Amino acid sequence: MNGFLILDKPLGLTSHDVVARSRRILGTRQIGHLGTLDPLATGVLPLAIGMATRLVEFLEADRKTYAAVMELGTETATQDAEGEVVARRPVPDLGREEAEAVFAAFVGRMKQCPPMYSAVKIGGVPLYRLARKGLEVEREAREIDILELKITEFALPRIVFEVQCSKGTYIRTLCQDLGRALGSAAHMTALRRLQSGVFTVADSVKLDDLKAQLIRMGENAQYFTLNYGNVSVASVGAIQRAIALLEDEGGA
Repeated sequence: MNGFLILDKPLGLTSHDVVARSRRILGTRQIGHLGTLDPLATGVLPLAIGMATRLVEFLEADRKTYAAVMELGTETATQDAEGEVVARRPVPDLGREEAEAVFAAFVGRMKQCPPMYSAVKIGGVPLYRLARKGLEVEREAREIDILELKITEFALPRIVFEVQCSKGTYIRTLCQDLGRALGSAAHMTALRRLQSGVFTVADSVKLDDLKAQLIRMGENAQYFTLNYGNVSVASVGAIQRAIALLEDEGGA
């Protein structure tokens, strides 16, 4: 089996969880993903299968597009809704045009410091492990590109925006930096990846949809065998049972 499977990652799973469960469903260990999504995030997670894994290092660098929700007034340790509040600041009386001017200043090339709660390694140790011990270490800022940044909904303290950016951009950190630039504090409350390189959310499939397609194939195995090659009820049934097992484990 070779190619790409474009998943719509559900809330609550890590990218590693998705890869591990996809390996069990598809019966192969040769699966890799293009770009990590945090458990809080949903959306496009392209999986490379078989020979396609050789392309991951080239496709991973493609630009990404996200829809994000930020809330003004508080910063958290993790920069998202899951972390402990570490700072509070008043929400300024801003108009949308004022906020858009601040957002516009973030478009272009800039330096961004990776958050402590991230998989970036220092001395071989992921930062999140140090953060969980209450430690904070100096991190080197990395160069990123913000290609587009636009507000789509504005109802303080909540701002919804879309951003197109380079690989390695932390949208959580962007929310915090935007909040400070607006004269307040902020953290991210929701994130959805709309596009990763050439792969869009319109290309993606959810687990329930995948299961429905497999059921249809199982019920019409003779038709698919005649028109598309060897498709057996037994092989489709095995995949259906694997999906049912994952659902019982909370993987759906």
